[in-house]
Amino acid sequence: MKVSASDYLVFDQETKTYREDAEQKVRDDVEKHYWLNVGRTVVKDWRLYIMIVPMFLVFLFWRYFPMYELLGCFKVSDQVLPVSQQLFSGFSYFKRLLVSGDALSVEFWRALRNTFILSFYGLCFGFPVPIILALFFNEVRSNIARSVYQVLTYLPKFLSTVVMTTLIAMLVKQGAITTSYGVLSQFLEKLGLISHEVAQAGLLNNPHFFRGIYELSGIWETAGYGSIVYFAAIIAISPTSYEAAQIDGANKMAQMKYVVLPSILSTIVIMLITRIGSLLSIGYEKVLLLYNPNTYVTGDVVSTFAQRYGLQGASKGIASAAEMMNNVIGMLLVIGANTISRKASNVSLY
Repeated sequence: MKVSASDYLVFDQETKTYREDAEQKVRDDVEKHYWLNVGRTVVKDWRLYIMIVPMFLVFLFWRYFPMYELLGCFKVSDQVLPVSQQLFSGFSYFKRLLVSGDALSVEFWRALRNTFILSFYGLCFGFPVPIILALFFNEVRSNIARSVYQVLTYLPKFLSTVVMTTLIAMLVKQGAITTSYGVLSQFLEKLGLISHEVAQAGLLNNPHFFRGIYELSGIWETAGYGSIVYFAAIIAISPTSYEAAQIDGANKMAQMKYVVLPSILSTIVIMLITRIGSLLSIGYEKVLLLYNPNTYVTGDVVSTFAQRYGLQGASKGIASAAEMMNNVIGMLLVIGANTISRKASNVSLY
């Protein structure tokens, strides 16, 4: 591509010469002193940039430095030598997990299936609940009553995982203090939904009930806290939209359908994409505190599989390979969901 003077200069008809355009002068000056202007901005707002330092350090030490340990997926696991000095093993760990067909591979595929099922159930049943709660909060006219309802729904989120799992265990199985089985087990037995033997053995010891207990407790724990984003989007809707809908004869349900939901649709799509991105990212803490060898068939997930083989089994390579495959699948899910959303609704993360 040839560049001529006319691309940057303006021809003056009076003097029959080329001169630099005023706008081009400004652009050249801005480009020439770009980093000087950036430095002046940083010095001027130095207090704001100091506040970024803790966040930068957190990401540096807990997000970027640990990436170095991913080399353990491709090197011979040695507890004595550091990762940099271990021998390269290629994709042997991945082959063993995926196609070896031994007991380890069977356990990994079971854990991957359980991870997807638990996350998919949480997406189907847990994702709409915060939206419904936000719609409910919006219809409560008393500010005092709304504040009480919101605090009651937010409260479980601020309890530690250990406290939450202890409460769940006390509700569904025999505790250490009392010899009787849990209140929830007794209630289900009275309704005839479970037998006396199942209730007495404990629902957490039954693999058929583990997924239901995990999902219901997850909804109880996170629904109220998750409704904050949607409620903030709802209260940002202009009152004139409601007034126009009322003039057209829309009742409360019609206002929700034609005013509220379309107004918060972009927020719902963004939250859905992020939720799909974490579809396979189930934390091991809650599962580890709830499951036991009797419920491995439905409760064992990739994180607990990696924890069991990485810490207890002293096989860091297997654990790293399992977690890496889990994270790669999650990344592909984010890219796919974002692409579909951008083409279908013009709303996306990037």
